Amino acid sequence: MNTELKPARVFEQFARINQIPRPSKREEKMIEYLRQFGESHNLETQVDETGNVIIRKPATPGHEHRKTVILQSHMDMVCEKLVDIDFDFDNDAIQTYVDGDWMKARGTTLGADDGIGCALELAILDSNDLEHGPLECVFTRDEETGLTGAEGMKPGFMTGDMLINLDSEDEGQIFVSCAGGRNTTATFRFEKEAAPEGLFFLKASLKGLTGGHSGDDINKKRANALKVLARFLYQTQERYGLRLASFNAGKLHNAIPRDGVMIFGVPADKKENVRADWNVFASQVEEEYHVTERTMQFEMESAEPQAVMPLETSTKLVQALQAVDNGVFAMCQDEALDWLVETSNNVASAVTTDTEVKIVCSQRSNVMSALDNQAATIKAVFQLAGAEVVQGEGYPAWRMNPNSQLTAITVETYKRLFGKDPKVLGIHAGLECGLFSEKYPNLDMVSFGPTLRGVHSPDERLFIPTVQMVWDHLLEILKNIPE
Repeated sequence: MNTELKPARVFEQFARINQIPRPSKREEKMIEYLRQFGESHNLETQVDETGNVIIRKPATPGHEHRKTVILQSHMDMVCEKLVDIDFDFDNDAIQTYVDGDWMKARGTTLGADDGIGCALELAILDSNDLEHGPLECVFTRDEETGLTGAEGMKPGFMTGDMLINLDSEDEGQIFVSCAGGRNTTATFRFEKEAAPEGLFFLKASLKGLTGGHSGDDINKKRANALKVLARFLYQTQERYGLRLASFNAGKLHNAIPRDGVMIFGVPADKKENVRADWNVFASQVEEEYHVTERTMQFEMESAEPQAVMPLETSTKLVQALQAVDNGVFAMCQDEALDWLVETSNNVASAVTTDTEVKIVCSQRSNVMSALDNQAATIKAVFQLAGAEVVQGEGYPAWRMNPNSQLTAITVETYKRLFGKDPKVLGIHAGLECGLFSEKYPNLDMVSFGPTLRGVHSPDERLFIPTVQMVWDHLLEILKNIPE
């Protein structure tokens, strides 16, 4: 760890956190670390039945009558790595390094989403020279793959009046609302059959895409590897006919797919046509995404003959993948937020086994009726194709509170510290604040954090100077909480 990193107490905590494996749904080591941390500091510490951790710190002398502030972050991280990196997220420590003003990880996600939020909280809990009222530091589990920590939290676990969520990714932006979301899973079931005579098999793959967060990055015109490959399948199916053996792309519901591979058979006398089409297609897609995808790699090679899906199943699957909506569906209608994505869908992953293909899509919207409509649209496409479709209940949007006292304090302290206005925004991503707003309807909330880029991908990086800014801002807010 670079000893010049500031604030040192925050980066010391972040370094310790990154020694602890904490994949979503497998955060047991982190939960135990937090429990021991709180108890070793003689602070009231509680772990609820879901696995969320709360550590309470009394007010510093003279501030006992101030409102209780909840500081909240999530303990889990998205586990993505480069395909040629040997890394075990259940056991290995994240290897960080500094590149100029950025902190990065060697071939994996950095875990700053939301490890840096946890580090800010732990640094406050570990310090005895700060001025603040009563604090509740909350660490939720499994934010990234379903918000199940926040979903499972029972009313009364938190008792504070105001909540600062430390899970945002642009310093200088104060978030006061977020999108709701829902997942759709479509399953095509079948029994594979022997490939007909006269087929030539090909393996086509795409890798090296930028990927990114399926909410925050959905409007940045990045290619979706799953949808790109599906385009070529549909084109080839229409021109020559094909038999599909497997289709695999993407991994996580909340990440834009960065790579994928498919194996299919075509009439042997058309194989050279298909190879030529692939080269033309690759060139066209590279031109289409020449700004956002400069490292995409298309590959095609011969493959061994193998069992294939039934013709009707694979035909409808390919048609559905071509038809299903992906990307931005609608922008916000409010003039003040007309730059914000309102509704979107991310076709997130496809996984093939010997008996099924499972497609996962993630819908988001800041308007719950629009979310319902988008989810129904995605469901209908796959129903028409004959898939079995299951949708989760999802999570609610967080609506802006125009009379928020905490927002006013957050904005005023920022202006006083940095001599400029912060941006007060909504975000097209799910924050746990949406679920908290249901269970704690009177809770006054904001969300902010240091600048991150490339989250949910191995390109994740943290802009080091903004950590000091967020630290200073957070401490200034705590000094100005009213009684």
